[in-house]
Amino acid sequence: MYFFLGNLSCLEILLTSVIIPKMLSNFLSRQHTISFVACITQFYFYFFLGASEFLLLAVMSVDRYLAICHPLRYPLLMNWAVCLRVAMACWMGGLLPVLGPTVAVALLPFCKQGAVVQHFFCDSGPLLRLACTNTKKLEETDFVLASLVIVSSLMITVASYGHIVLAVLRIPSASGRQKAFSTCTSHLMVVILFYGSAIFLYVRPSQSGSVDTNWAVTVVTTFVTPLLNPFIYALRNERVKEVLKDMFKKIIAKFLGILLPDNSFNKIIVRKSERAE
Repeated sequence: MYFFLGNLSCLEILLTSVIIPKMLSNFLSRQHTISFVACITQFYFYFFLGASEFLLLAVMSVDRYLAICHPLRYPLLMNWAVCLRVAMACWMGGLLPVLGPTVAVALLPFCKQGAVVQHFFCDSGPLLRLACTNTKKLEETDFVLASLVIVSSLMITVASYGHIVLAVLRIPSASGRQKAFSTCTSHLMVVILFYGSAIFLYVRPSQSGSVDTNWAVTVVTTFVTPLLNPFIYALRNERVKEVLKDMFKKIIAKFLGILLPDNSFNKIIVRKSERAE
């Protein structure tokens, strides 16, 4: 589970790095421009990393299914060799399918006058809207590819969690059911956020005519979900909570040591130790 979480963290760091630096530079500077090559590059890496993340979320659901439904066979079914191959397949699975649509978008004739991307990054809908030709076939191709990647991975996730729910309900003790569900709730929350916004944005036959309504939903995918993931995954882990508590205690102790003189700070510690005795 932590191996796949590490891959998920890398994907989301790269995904936000594709968009946020350029967006911040546009906000801070007076020239809100991006070159054509940079725009196409941003387009490619955004969809490549996004497709890889969908595949990885599906793999993580299968990993939770095997851990809960087949716990005795889990070390054999999900050994390090299998995990590495599956993770590599997720990365490569997003790398190749996005290449064709990216080349097709790059070869489109764009109108030189008023070539303004009505978005904070080079998304599919705003770019297709700028084309000086009929993009219906390309939109249909994007719809088919998005449906294959998003819907197929969602079906795997739903099937995995369906088996997990049935297996957990058979556990006789309430504490056992709670422990089994606690390993899945974090991943399930991320799945709902990520899939919900992505299906609304990309699993539609037409994308170029709905740019304005996509802006707020895109913020959820590119900003809100990566921002919430560390809190969703980390703060539900007891070890992480213990480390954070120890860190805050050390920070408070150092802060008190700076504010108070050495003698008074030592007297406070001595008095506390005497009371404890």
